[in-house]
Amino acid sequence: MASTKDVAQWMLDEIDQNAYLEQGGAVYTIHEKFGDEFVYTNDNGNLAIAKKVLTAFNKLSGDSVVWLRGEKAWVPRQEHHYPGRQQD
Repeated sequence: MASTKDVAQWMLDEIDQNAYLEQGGAVYTIHEKFGDEFVYTNDNGNLAIAKKVLTAFNKLSGDSVVWLRGEKAWVPRQEHHYPGRQQD
């Protein structure tokens, strides 16, 4: 049985391998690969990554990954990124 840390590690591995992880695709893969426990239906009726997974992912990835708000995706941090996790 998978743990929250396993899901967070999968997310980080995907970013390491592909230099990109799109939230919409990730949530469905997490649901299929790891199960209902790691996703939920948000207020808009869409499947979303569970907050406990995102917390574990943020802790695991530290400053090495940034969130591109406009693309709704995570990427490895590059020199041109601003300080902080969230980028425009």
